[in-house]
Amino acid sequence: MAVASTSLASQISGPKSATSSISCPQFSGLRKSFSKFENSVSFSTSQAFFHNVDSQLRLSSAQKGCRAVVTMAGSGKFFVGGNWKCNGTKDSISKLVSDLNSAQLESDVDVVVAPPFLYIDQIKNSITDRIEVSAQNCWTGKGGAFTGEISVEQLIDLGCKWVILGHSERRHVIGENDEFIGKKAAYALSQGVGVIACIGELLQEREAGKTFDVCFQQLKAFADALPSWDNVVIAYEPVWAIGTGKVASPEQAQEVHAAVREWLTKNVSAEVASKTRIIYGGSVNGSNSSDLAKKEDIDGFLVGGASLKGPEFATIINSVTSKKVAA
Repeated sequence: MAVASTSLASQISGPKSATSSISCPQFSGLRKSFSKFENSVSFSTSQAFFHNVDSQLRLSSAQKGCRAVVTMAGSGKFFVGGNWKCNGTKDSISKLVSDLNSAQLESDVDVVVAPPFLYIDQIKNSITDRIEVSAQNCWTGKGGAFTGEISVEQLIDLGCKWVILGHSERRHVIGENDEFIGKKAAYALSQGVGVIACIGELLQEREAGKTFDVCFQQLKAFADALPSWDNVVIAYEPVWAIGTGKVASPEQAQEVHAAVREWLTKNVSAEVASKTRIIYGGSVNGSNSSDLAKKEDIDGFLVGGASLKGPEFATIINSVTSKKVAA
C-alpha cells in the first residue's frame, strides 16, 4: 500500500481568522466549564483527564446488573466510511479489496469506501456488493469546460452512491469555502447521490472556545443549500485530529455530536435530527473505535489511514457491537 499522505495539520501554518459565528441559545462555543479547563491545562493533560473519566464511567457501569441495550441517539443505521484519499495503486488496491471481500462484517452497518477517482471503476467491478463506493469530490453542476473536475453524472455512470464533501483538506488546503461546498452538496443530492458532509474546527479554534461556532456555521451553509436532508451523513472531523494520531476523547467527540444534533433539532427539525447520522473522523483506528462507538450520538466513523488496512478497517466496522452495552 502506498504511504499515506502528509496530514493536513502539518500543512497549515499560523492561525487563520475565526469564521463568523452562528447564534444558538444553548451552545455558543465549548461549555464554559470545559473552556476554563482547557485554558488552565495543556491539551494533552485534558485528553488524559477525559480518558480517566471514561475509564471510571465504564468501570462503574460494569459493576451493575446488565441487560443488552443499543445506545444510539439517532434512528439511522451505523455508518462507516473509508476515505482512501490520494493513496493506492492498482496492485495495492486489488489486495485491499481482496481483504475486504473476505472479511466477516457485522450486518447492521452501512459500509462505504472512497477510493481515488481513477480506481472507482476497478473497485466497482471487484468489491463485494456488501460495500458501496463513494467519490471524494464532485463539481457544483453538470459537467462541461471544467478541467480536472468530476461531474455527479460521471459518478453515477460509474455506480457511485455517495460523495464526500467539505472535507477539511478541501477547505484548508484547496481553499473551498462554505458556499461552494453547499452548492456541490445540493447538486449531488438533486441527482440522487448521497452526501457525506464534513465539518470540524482547527486546533486554534478549539483552543479559543469556537468549536461549536465553527461547526454550526459549516452546518448552516449545508442547511441553506440542501433541498433535503434525506441521504445526508454528517461527519464531524476535528482538523487537529486528522492524520496526527491525536484523537478526540469519547467525551469530547460526544459533546460535539450532541451539540450538532441539538442544532439540527432547533434549526431544521426534530425528525431530521433523529434520522441524520452523525459520524466521527480523526485518527480513528482499530484500538479506539470501540470506546468511541459506545457514545450514543456517535453513529459511525469516517476513517482515513486505517481504512487502507483491510483487517483493521473490518475491526472498526465491527465496533458497532460496542453499541450493545451493559445498562
